[in-house]
Amino acid sequence: MLELLAHNQNRQDEKPNIELAEKLCNTNDIKGINEIVSGLYLKSQDIVNDCIKVLYEIGYRKPELIAEYADDFVSGLTSKNNRIVWGCMTALAAIVSIKADTIITRLPEIVAAYKKGSVITVDNSISVFAGMCKTHDKEIFPILINHLKTCRAKEIPQHAERMLICINDSNKETFINTINSRLTELTESQSKRIQKLFKNL
Repeated sequence: MLELLAHNQNRQDEKPNIELAEKLCNTNDIKGINEIVSGLYLKSQDIVNDCIKVLYEIGYRKPELIAEYADDFVSGLTSKNNRIVWGCMTALAAIVSIKADTIITRLPEIVAAYKKGSVITVDNSISVFAGMCKTHDKEIFPILINHLKTCRAKEIPQHAERMLICINDSNKETFINTINSRLTELTESQSKRIQKLFKNL
């Protein structure tokens, strides 16, 4: 499978990687996916970058096919290659609904990546936290609320939307009050987005 990666075809675009992900999904090729996961541990950063792209593209389509590699994705969060960090967080966001109980056992590593991560890493970490919060409210909800209190104002609408999946009758009031405490920092369009979100609750 590695020969089908973009780098090994001397391609600079992502189309070969997306096509490979689609092929692996369409054939449920577990052996092929395992080969792509093994590529995450090679020395060539180009190959590693291609492999994580293939894997999270699979995650978008059939998360169950990459769910067993949750530990590999968490381990990737400590990489010095930012592309790998946000790619692994994206993969975790895709599988958290299936593997929340496994992923939460490595919560400190996820929090560490969230705290020092790029914009894409942070965006996807909020989805990971929200996915875990559905079944681990006591451990995760405070992290989400603290994020709403401290993140950049322009991030509040999008991140609040990502959190909706774990908002319920017991935590809704705290969620709403936290966002309301920052409404004066939002633009008119951002405020309208928040009001629409509240209606969806």
